[in-house]
Amino acid sequence: MTEFAEVLRQLSAAQKPAKGASLYTRFVNRPAGRLLAAVAFRAGATPNQLTVLGALFTFPALAAVALVPPGPTLAVCVAASLAVGFALDAADGQLARGQRSGSASGEWLDHVLDCVKIVALHLVVLVSFYRFFTLPSPVFLLAPMVFQLAAVVIFFAGILTEKLKRRIPGEAAPASPPALRSVLLLPVDYGLTCVSFLFLGRQDVFLAVYCALLAAHVLFMAAFLVKWYRELR
Repeated sequence: MTEFAEVLRQLSAAQKPAKGASLYTRFVNRPAGRLLAAVAFRAGATPNQLTVLGALFTFPALAAVALVPPGPTLAVCVAASLAVGFALDAADGQLARGQRSGSASGEWLDHVLDCVKIVALHLVVLVSFYRFFTLPSPVFLLAPMVFQLAAVVIFFAGILTEKLKRRIPGEAAPASPPALRSVLLLPVDYGLTCVSFLFLGRQDVFLAVYCALLAAHVLFMAAFLVKWYRELR
C-alpha cells in the first residue's frame, strides 16, 4: 500500500498543468486516470496498452448506441464505458510521463484514436436518432453532424495551435483565472458528453441535453478560432 501511494505521488508530480482543463477533467478524469496509471505502473503495463484498452471500452459502447434501442440499462452501461475509456485516455499520458517513456508514436496513436472517437460518437448518435428516436422534426438529424464538425474543429485546431505556439518566441497570451476557466470550459469537456449518455433512455431529455451541448460547442468553436488565430498572429 505504501508503494502504491508513492507511485500515486510520483504520478501526481508529473501531472499536466490545470490551465485549459475543465472541472470534470481536473477533479474527476485526471484523478481517476492517475489511479488507473498507478495500477498499470505496478503491473508493468505500457502507455500504448492503456491507449488500446481505452479504445476497447469506448468503441463497443459506441457501437451499442447505434445497434441497440435506447433504455435505462444501455444508458448507464454506455456512459460508464465512455467515462472509463476517457479516464484511460488520461492514464496513458500520466503513465508515459511517470515512466519517462513518452514517444512520438505513442502520442500519434493517442491523438488518432481520440479523433476517431470524436467522429464515431456523433455518427452513432445520428444512427440512433434515425433508427430509434421520435424526433420533433427531421431537422434534428443535422444536430449530430454539426456537433461532430464543431468537436473535430476544436480538437484539431487546439492541437495545431499548441504545436505552432512552440515556434513563436515571447510570452504566452494572458489567460483567465484557472478556476473561472475550469467552469467556463465544462460544456465542451468530452467527459460531460460521456455523462450525457446517462439520459439516453429518456429520448426527450437526451435530445435536449445533446442539443444544449451542441450549442455550447458551436459557440466555443467560434470563440476559440478567433482567440487562437489572434494568438498566433
